[in-house]
Amino acid sequence: MRLTRRGRLLLTSLVLTTVSVGGGAALAHLGDDGGGRPAARAPAEQAPPAPGPARERAPRPEPAPGSTAKPKPEATRKPAAVPRSGPGTFTTATASGGITGTGGTLRRYRVEIEQGIDLPARGTAAEIEAILAHPRGWAAHGRGRFQQVASGADFVIRIATPDTADALCAREGLDTGGELNCETAEGVVVNLRRWVLGSPAFAGPPEEYRHLIVNHEVGHELGLRRHLGCGGPGKAAPVMMQQIKGLDGCRSNAFPYSEEGIYITGPIVS
Repeated sequence: MRLTRRGRLLLTSLVLTTVSVGGGAALAHLGDDGGGRPAARAPAEQAPPAPGPARERAPRPEPAPGSTAKPKPEATRKPAAVPRSGPGTFTTATASGGITGTGGTLRRYRVEIEQGIDLPARGTAAEIEAILAHPRGWAAHGRGRFQQVASGADFVIRIATPDTADALCAREGLDTGGELNCETAEGVVVNLRRWVLGSPAFAGPPEEYRHLIVNHEVGHELGLRRHLGCGGPGKAAPVMMQQIKGLDGCRSNAFPYSEEGIYITGPIVS
């Protein structure tokens, strides 16, 4: 069929009207879901979000090279538990037989550890032997020689729980209050609390404070009966000072002699 010019114009107008109506109905369906909210789209039909201003992202911390594990919090070291009392009986440490020092009178000693406490007799005796052999100790400067023995000792070094230490010291009329060490007619009584925990007045670890315990009490055994005071502000405290009772301006010190080999002294106070 051949269309006239007028027929072609009518046909074109009809097609354009149909497309316009159909497109408007499609847009109305996509724009509203009947509840006043934007119609939900199927995931495949969702349009990408409109571009907006760029936002800065906080930089992520980079792991250390070669490390993939998360850092763990540092473990807190808990103070060791010290039993208040024990059976009052002791284990004698096995003697080493060696002599510490080359000059002065030979002094034989025995090490005893109260039974039932977590302190090995043999290892503790070895530690005491090392303390007496220290280059800033008594033996290194000719004040005496020392030998650990199992029997026939000149004096005894006992480590005891606070209650047992109090009982042993009380025999000499000494009140140690569950905290202090003492010297008795038999030798040295070391409070387990001081051996394990050190002293709050001492600026050093318990391992160093043990040097002060042994050197102070053995100093009494060597004939140094009197206690000394601070020799001056900022100076090292004498080992024969009762440092647990206060330093009076001195610095904590666990050794009888300085690194230069000079005896550390102070005024007699008791």
